[in-house]
Amino acid sequence: MFVILVYDVNQKRLAKVLRTCRKYLHWVQNSVFEGDISEARMKRLKMELARVMDPAEDSIVIYYLRTTRYSSREVVGLNKGGQSIII
Repeated sequence: MFVILVYDVNQKRLAKVLRTCRKYLHWVQNSVFEGDISEARMKRLKMELARVMDPAEDSIVIYYLRTTRYSSREVVGLNKGGQSIII
């Protein structure tokens, strides 16, 4: 499955969340990741994030795309992240 993950976390936990997400997905922009991931790896990613985040202060949103057939991606301006995956 293809996912887009965005987060808004407290500055104290930012580096840990960033490192965790980079193990599983491609960094696109500040607090934005995307990529293909298996259900098992997605479950592992969510478990690791749950250990790092504080649900009273932090927010993580995951968009699941079953297919990228009808989607497209456009970057206007600086292409951050250093990756070249295009949906």
